[in-house]
Amino acid sequence: MSFSRVSFRLLLLTLAVFTVSGLPQILAPDQGSTIRFSSSQVKGCRVCSGAGSSKKCSPSFLEVKASVLLDFECSKPQDVFSVEIERNIECSTKSCSGHIIQSHSDSLRLLDFNRKFTWKLKASAPKAVKIDFTNTGLRQINPSERCPDRHSYTLQAFETSGKVAVGKYCRTGPVTNAQILNQSSFSVDVPARLKLQNGRFDVSVGEEIKTLAKITLTLPKGMSSSELLSPNYPDSFPDDDVMEWYFQVPDKHKTVVQFFNLTQPKCLKKEPAVEYQGKGRGALVLKLTDPQETQYQGDFSLLLRNCEMDRRRAGSSGLSLNLKVSSSSSSQPVMCKVDVSRMEGLSLHIEKLKHSSDCEMKIKSLPKEKIAVTSKTELMFKGCLPEDVQITATRVIECRRFRDCPKTPVRLSMPVLQSCLPAPLTSVTWTLRPPDHGTVELTSASGPLKQSLPGQECNDSIIIKMAEDDDTPIGTFCPQGAIQKLQIHTNVTVTASGMKGQIMRTAMKHVLSAIMKEEISEQYIFTVAPKKDAPVLLGTPGWPKGMKPSSTVSWIVSVPPKMEAHLMFPQVNQPKCSTHHTGIKVQRVGCPEEEYSRREDEERESELTVSDNFYLNMSNCVPERDDFSVIAKITLQKSKNVLLTTILSVVASLLVIFVIVLVVVCVVIRKKKKKLNHEVSIYNPNGTVFLPGQNGFPKAREDDDAHVYESIEDTLVYTHLLRKGAEMGVYGEFDTHQPFHGHTDSQKPLVSRNTGADDMPVGAYQDFQHAAQQAPPLPNRPPSHHVQPMVDNEIYQSEEEQSPNLGLRLEPEGGN
Repeated sequence: MSFSRVSFRLLLLTLAVFTVSGLPQILAPDQGSTIRFSSSQVKGCRVCSGAGSSKKCSPSFLEVKASVLLDFECSKPQDVFSVEIERNIECSTKSCSGHIIQSHSDSLRLLDFNRKFTWKLKASAPKAVKIDFTNTGLRQINPSERCPDRHSYTLQAFETSGKVAVGKYCRTGPVTNAQILNQSSFSVDVPARLKLQNGRFDVSVGEEIKTLAKITLTLPKGMSSSELLSPNYPDSFPDDDVMEWYFQVPDKHKTVVQFFNLTQPKCLKKEPAVEYQGKGRGALVLKLTDPQETQYQGDFSLLLRNCEMDRRRAGSSGLSLNLKVSSSSSSQPVMCKVDVSRMEGLSLHIEKLKHSSDCEMKIKSLPKEKIAVTSKTELMFKGCLPEDVQITATRVIECRRFRDCPKTPVRLSMPVLQSCLPAPLTSVTWTLRPPDHGTVELTSASGPLKQSLPGQECNDSIIIKMAEDDDTPIGTFCPQGAIQKLQIHTNVTVTASGMKGQIMRTAMKHVLSAIMKEEISEQYIFTVAPKKDAPVLLGTPGWPKGMKPSSTVSWIVSVPPKMEAHLMFPQVNQPKCSTHHTGIKVQRVGCPEEEYSRREDEERESELTVSDNFYLNMSNCVPERDDFSVIAKITLQKSKNVLLTTILSVVASLLVIFVIVLVVVCVVIRKKKKKLNHEVSIYNPNGTVFLPGQNGFPKAREDDDAHVYESIEDTLVYTHLLRKGAEMGVYGEFDTHQPFHGHTDSQKPLVSRNTGADDMPVGAYQDFQHAAQQAPPLPNRPPSHHVQPMVDNEIYQSEEEQSPNLGLRLEPEGGN
């Protein structure tokens, strides 16, 4: 058994060499233990083991079972990674290899991490493994709650269908032991920079049980109340499974079992049921909806049986429930000292609900039906069960001048009651009174709130009702919503109570924070931050009743970047007004223009889309009949502008690619054409032969101004000039076409001087006459202007290439 007594002490001392200073350190887990570093972030930091070529890094997970060099590639790995330290305990049919021992060292640098210490337990069939909590006791809590000492214990069972959460617990409570079949785990979660409390839970071989688990509770003497949750709560208890709770009840005490938040499954086989078993009595099987058994004396077991569920049918939520077990002495009076003086302005109210019950209440030896406690008081209760008594608390917080108001928010917290009281706290009401023209600002300590509306009902363990000082309702709220802040320009009462009569949980001990501020422009202002894929419903104050006459309300709605809000009005009731008008307006923050506006006498569209932070304003008139009530629905969706930008970017990219391809094709075609142009010659009937290509066409007389006409008469035609010149003898026999026998220069192709031959009329349009490949505009010259030679520019010829028959051409006398 010496090895079975080994604790985490050696493991944690060896971990003391590890630091998060940024330098690699040696991590040496204890033999048989495993250390895991895990992160849900994909980027930001990596954990590495080993060095050199054997170094391995991961951004999300590392498991260490032996001594290794450990390093982190970021400055604050404790903000990214969490640590789990795991050890195995195996049991035979006679003994187990160890116990659950908690120990810690002040010098351990793992304090900077969120840690989870886990013990894997393995039983040997048919026996279960048993964990003993007698020394401290445990109390079951909701999975969303936190323990006062910030040490949360979790018990899990491993079945062939997967893990089953038996329960989450805090220290100090009636749970004295737990037995689980096959394999299970017991773990404690400790937040960063908090030492693990020293402690020990013995592990031993348990009974031969035929249920998922068996939890034993030892009820204290006197009045007490314990709350339990079905496995996997708030999710469904596993299919066709059984859970057992065993209650050890003091002598001469009676107990009452109540169910709350019951959800029943749709079954394929059998029906869910609860079974009571006690010594000397036969088993009692009841439906979950039946009135439950009242035990007058002795210990008993309560077994919860599930059916084979039909999870394929719509609306089948499975089996889940809360159990409240209360006990009290049936004969002996209980003395209870109550002190509420530690919380300023707090008073406690105890009221007997059933006049016919045996419950007896006394204060200062005087029997009372109602008791108000405002200071230290001693009370006496005899034969009182929880259903016989209702306990509520009230507190008044006020300041007459702003300079007297608290500068920091006041915590609206539930008082801690003495366990000797016969019933748990039913509700707490805070009355908040700011100075004249002041505002009460409320924020939630557990996150944004949601308003209880059709389609958005509250199903949490606590509900918060708000009303004005004259009892005008403002709304009913609960956690897990989108309303971050409420500002109310009047006195306010805030009442927190358990859902459907169930016990209020300690997780909501700090319900809200309140602060007094200067007056606001509206009567109510709500700050809302919707989340993607989570539609938000907003109702006018007092819904389903109408708003107060002439009152106003505003919601300041924040829209994340690259998102837009789709706003709908599924329910609008605008009354007929005797004075003024009702109004619904939507206006973007920072923009004077209204996005939407609707009065009671106007017909407008019932939905719109807003792409930025906006105000939703509503104002009531003095109604002549009916009431003004509205429900607005806000749904975030990806901005269409972003989608359009993406589409345009894709189209632009495709267009650029198309242009590039087109340019490449054109260049290739042009190169091919140039290659073909060098291989083909062009015949010019004017007498000039040249090769096209890079040199282009030959220069013509457009290269100088000798061929330009100043004017030309419209009545003259070129044929007339030719005929007149022939009659005058201007053109002789030597003016005939002479063949060209010279060579062609690559840069300045040769041009024959007889470009004005008989077969080429003067001034007539000829193709390829000019380098521009088109005829020049017709000259315009006066009749007195003499015709200039058609070609006066220099001719590039050698003397032997010139024809001896060529002579000067005579100019016609008449001119043109």
